[in-house]
Amino acid sequence: MSVFSALSAPRTREVGPRYKWLVLSNTTVGVVLASMNATSLIIALPVIFRGIHLDPLDPSNFPYLLWIMMGYMLVTAVLVVTLGRIGDMFGRVRLYNLGFAVFTLGGILLSVVWSHGSAGALELVLMRMFQAIGGAMLLANSAAIITDAFPSEQLGLALGTNMVAAIFGGFFGILAGGLLSQVGWRWVFLVNVPVGLFGTVWAYLKLKEIGVHIQAKVDWAGNVAFAAGLGMVLVGVTYGIKPYGHSLTGWADPFVLEMIFGGIALLIVFVLIELRVPEPMFRLSLFRNRAFTAGNVAQFLAAVGRGGMQFMLIIWFQGIWLPQHGYSFVDTPLWSGIYMLPWMGGFVLAGPIAGKLSDRYGARPFATGGMILSAGGYLALMAFPPNFAYVPFTIVMVITGVAMGLFAAPNTASIMNSLPARDRGVGSGMRVTFANAGMPLSMGLFFSLMVIGLNAKVPAAMYNGLLAHGVPAATAAPLAHQPPLGYLFAAFLGYNPLAKLLGPKVLAHLPAHQAATLTGRTFFPQLIGAPFKHGLVLILSFAVVMSLIAAVASALRGGRFVHEEAGSTIDHRGVRARAPAPAAGEDRPTQSGNGKVEDRGDRGDRGDRGDRGDRADRADRDSEQTGDGLGRPRHGRTRPRT
Repeated sequence: MSVFSALSAPRTREVGPRYKWLVLSNTTVGVVLASMNATSLIIALPVIFRGIHLDPLDPSNFPYLLWIMMGYMLVTAVLVVTLGRIGDMFGRVRLYNLGFAVFTLGGILLSVVWSHGSAGALELVLMRMFQAIGGAMLLANSAAIITDAFPSEQLGLALGTNMVAAIFGGFFGILAGGLLSQVGWRWVFLVNVPVGLFGTVWAYLKLKEIGVHIQAKVDWAGNVAFAAGLGMVLVGVTYGIKPYGHSLTGWADPFVLEMIFGGIALLIVFVLIELRVPEPMFRLSLFRNRAFTAGNVAQFLAAVGRGGMQFMLIIWFQGIWLPQHGYSFVDTPLWSGIYMLPWMGGFVLAGPIAGKLSDRYGARPFATGGMILSAGGYLALMAFPPNFAYVPFTIVMVITGVAMGLFAAPNTASIMNSLPARDRGVGSGMRVTFANAGMPLSMGLFFSLMVIGLNAKVPAAMYNGLLAHGVPAATAAPLAHQPPLGYLFAAFLGYNPLAKLLGPKVLAHLPAHQAATLTGRTFFPQLIGAPFKHGLVLILSFAVVMSLIAAVASALRGGRFVHEEAGSTIDHRGVRARAPAPAAGEDRPTQSGNGKVEDRGDRGDRGDRGDRGDRADRADRDSEQTGDGLGRPRHGRTRPRT
């Protein structure tokens, strides 16, 4: 059976009892691909930037570093809701499959970037944004496809397994990025292509449309307002890090202020549009559901609190800790990834366990506890000096990883379980939007706080350190007032910037041992260690506050809430799929099912679900008599599960 025939074949209503595991395995490949791509890129950025000959000490180049990562997140944040809605309308599997293909094509295009310098960096940013379109298709529909295929009592386990796969992809991406960057930076992108091709073909051949479809229109006005507003805010936050005039930051730059306040104004316009259009991009009525609202608020705050943390830890390892422990600057990118594996390992340990337990006891205790534990981990990180002992640092990294695992799978399962079948695509897109908007915002805020901390401490430390090693005051003074952003950029990319900043003429007039010390492995890390720690305390304090507020939001979600609808998923006794999309010549219903809602409080998952298929059949007949054609009871009643 060819991919073309699989794409054009009519939707089947018949699937076997093992279909849900096929769905999980294929979406897991997609998650592995996306996470491998992200971590390999972070680790390989130093080699990529050397390959395109981008100067890390030029502050004007720093936004390229952020936008290679943030551009991807921006595109996904903007598109996932609309792509989720399109999936609801035309088929979640169809759009998911296309996403696999687009993502893979993006990897190929990234590997053939042809320019150098800022032009090459801009091409990387644009190609990453194209790849993000495919990533958004995957993200918007994968959780909805899993929710269609799995019963609610197994959804947490399924999503937890999916998230563990993401961590495995992160592990592999770190190793692959470090090793492949030694061969050539283009291989960092090409390594994703075989996995993408395999996943694309497999998805087109095996996945089936079994979810509820709706008839709706795309909210173009809302999309434009949201994309422009969110993009302007992120541009403003990013360029606020750059120096402006005599200031070491750009927060007084009129362009930055215009972007931020103009973006906020457009987001307000977006909300007004959503309240008036008949088919909004954001289905605001979903926020009447407490479980959905609390889960998304907690997820957004958690993303803001931790989104930039990986970058801070990488800078800490690459620019400060590893050079002081004998590693050359060229080797620090690979080893920083290896030394951070315990952080991801904690996630691997906690993710599937928390997901499975949340199926029985509800998401609230695990997600709330995870956020409280995250706050404790961030507080513990404040106690470490710049040149820390690795074993206790590892313990804290594992704890923070466990905290993320406790939160992620139960919170995602809680959000998805709360959605009616007709809104799973758009609801999943809204969930991803909150996460993907929080992460780039976190990165911008974290780097801003770090620059503030460095600005307060670096000039004096740099001036005194250079004088102590024989550098003339006339040379040391202007170097001490260079924007610390360049030093931060250099630390992230594994550079010792002093050899270039001092230049061969200054170094030639210094005693040989002083010149060797200034350009060696330990002087620069020791110089910026204390200023970096000062900025890190600001960041960690902010992360603690965000985590605790997220814990409060999570606690307010209530007990275990499951919105179940007949016809929205397969019969899990293993016979048939209730696909609302008809074969050729049939009328297409907009929704099947009677919109039943289950709210079990904290009672857990009691009772035998073996009769679910029989109840679904009865509910189908009831909905034909009482429904309004949109899956709603005519009198607005919801019936509890019997």
